[in-house]
Amino acid sequence: MSTPDGSRTSHYDYELPEALIAQEPVEPRDASRLLVVDRAQDTLAHRVFRDLDQLVAPGDALVVNTTQVFKARLLGTREGGGPAELLLLRPLAGADGDLWEAMIHPGGKLRPGRRVTVAPDFSAEIVDTTPRRTRVVRLHAAGSPSAAIARHGHVPLPPYIQRADQAADTTRYQTVYAREAGSVAAPTAGLHFTEALLDRLAARGVARVELLLHVGPGTFRPISDDDPSLHVMHEEWYEVRPEAAAALNAVRARGGKLWAVGTTTVRTLETVADDAGVVHAGSGMTDLFLRPPYAFKAVDRLITNFHLPKSTLVMLVAAFAGYERTMAAYRTAVAERYRFYSYGDAMCLL
Repeated sequence: MSTPDGSRTSHYDYELPEALIAQEPVEPRDASRLLVVDRAQDTLAHRVFRDLDQLVAPGDALVVNTTQVFKARLLGTREGGGPAELLLLRPLAGADGDLWEAMIHPGGKLRPGRRVTVAPDFSAEIVDTTPRRTRVVRLHAAGSPSAAIARHGHVPLPPYIQRADQAADTTRYQTVYAREAGSVAAPTAGLHFTEALLDRLAARGVARVELLLHVGPGTFRPISDDDPSLHVMHEEWYEVRPEAAAALNAVRARGGKLWAVGTTTVRTLETVADDAGVVHAGSGMTDLFLRPPYAFKAVDRLITNFHLPKSTLVMLVAAFAGYERTMAAYRTAVAERYRFYSYGDAMCLL
C-alpha cells in the first residue's frame, strides 16, 4: 500500500467524531478557537480568534468576501399534498425576477408543469429541466418574488447542521460585512469577525479590501472519484472591482501580505491574478479547483474553517499548507476537540 501523498481523494479522509460537528455558533463570534499553523516554522499554536489582530502585521491587507446569504430554501407542498423542497440557486432572465434555477426534492415527482405551494400567496411552477438536472422554476407571488422569498424562505443551513433554521441564523449565518445577496452558503471563515475586531485591525494599520463571490451548493459536493483530476468543479460568480485590485497590488508593492479570509476569497484572488502575482479587476464565473501541487500567485496568508473529509476545500488548504502539514493539523484539531465545519472553529495558516 502506497504512502498517502495527497494525490488521491481518499488521502483526504479523516475520522471525525459526530460530537465535534458544530450545531450552534459560539458567542461572541470572535470567541471561536484559532489553530495557528506556521508553515515556515512548522509549528502549531492554539489561540482564540479575537487574537487575530496580534498576528496580522501593519501594512498587510485583510481580503474579505462581502456576499450575503439569502433565504434560498423554500418548503412547501406538492399538488397531491406531499412535502416538497426547493433550493433557489440563481435568478434567470425573468421579466420580474420570477424565473430561477433551483434544486428540488423529490425530483421524480416535480416534473415540468407541476407546482409547489409555499404559502397561500406564494408558489413555484416547475418550467423546465436543465442539462445538469436542476430545474427552472417560475415564482408566483402576490407582491414581488424577492419580497416573498424574504418572507417565506428559510436560511439554507448546511446538511450537517441537523436542526431547523432559527431566527438567530438569519444574522448569525452571515458575516458582519455581508452586503450583496446571492449565496446559498456562508463564506464561513468570515463568521468569526466582530466589528470590534475589525476596528482593532484597522487601528493597527491593516487594510480591509472587499471582493465578491456568490457561494453555490457545489461547495458541499463530495468528490466521487478517487482521482481528483476527474472532478468537475462547480462554477460560482465573482467580481473584483478596479479599486480593490489597485489596493491589493499597492499592498504587495509595499511588501505587505494578503490575508485571504476563506476559500471563496482564495479562489477569487487566484482566478484574477496573473503569473507575476498582479491582481486584475474582473467578473464572471470561476470553476478554479485548487489542489496540490499548486503555486499560489496572490494569497500569502489564509484564514479558514475546518472542512469536510475528501472535499475540494480541504484539498485547497493542502495546496496552500502542504498535504502532510494539513492532515497533521486536522488530526491535532480532532484530538484537541476543536469544533468543525460552518459554525465551528477556525485555522490560520501563516
